Amino acid sequence: MRLLVTGANGQLGWELSRSLMPLGDVVALDRRACDLSRPDLLPGLIRGMTPDVIVNAAAYTAVDNAEQEEKLATAVNGTAVGVMAEEARKAGILLVHYSTDYVFDGVKETPYTEEDVPHPINAYGRSKLAGDNAVRDVGGVYVLLRTSWVYAGRRQNFIRTVLRLASEREELRIVDDQIGAPTWARNIADATTLIVRAVCQERAQGQFASGLFNLTASGATSWYGFAKAILEEAKRHGLLSTQPMPHLKPIPSEAYPLPAARPKNSRLAAERLGERFGIGLPDWKQALALCIAEMKTGEQIGN
Repeated sequence: MRLLVTGANGQLGWELSRSLMPLGDVVALDRRACDLSRPDLLPGLIRGMTPDVIVNAAAYTAVDNAEQEEKLATAVNGTAVGVMAEEARKAGILLVHYSTDYVFDGVKETPYTEEDVPHPINAYGRSKLAGDNAVRDVGGVYVLLRTSWVYAGRRQNFIRTVLRLASEREELRIVDDQIGAPTWARNIADATTLIVRAVCQERAQGQFASGLFNLTASGATSWYGFAKAILEEAKRHGLLSTQPMPHLKPIPSEAYPLPAARPKNSRLAAERLGERFGIGLPDWKQALALCIAEMKTGEQIGN
């Protein structure tokens, strides 16, 4: 089996390139080899690769920049995904694509399910919803995986930003009224591998049905709670050079204005994933501890 992974240098693509290896021949392409801002190039690329599975981990993820670059964000997250889905449908290729909690407005008081109607409040969310809709409209053989607050020990993300600022400042002001589930890219990649394996078995038995599934860590916290846990784990593993640790100050979203609005509630209910595939991700604190431990060993320090 040949598996095509896009976004190979991203925090999720990097993990997927390794997790998927037991399933077959993994061809992992970075932006230079597979630029989703040029959707017109995708049909030729996919036909030349002849994959059995496409795992699309490439995306425009600069949430605030998207407010000024919505056309580009939509080309990458929407138009290109639609082209990819069409090529997959024509060739009978399984398409795995990742969605985001940012397709919701965050006003719901309980976790969002796969049945809730999206209502994005920023350009990034609109661009990602365009991709979700394109996959569903095209049809074919697909699995949409909606995740949230993705982090890893490499590339730029919240965990590395907190550690950097902790070495520069005595006080960190962190938003405490946005709630979600920090989800380790490693866990997403490993779950994706299990899902692809299960889907291949279902297809062989003629029992597969395409669908959308929430895929996030168990539990929930705020960005403040996440930052607090990061610093505690970093201190425990000797990753902090400053003593004592910087003071963390919880603040409301209004005290830290950004170009793009963020949903206050980003929690996603993941029961459907467990019912279909028997998969559930560990608690976010457990995953964070493992990620920080790897960073200590230097395995995940690369950019």
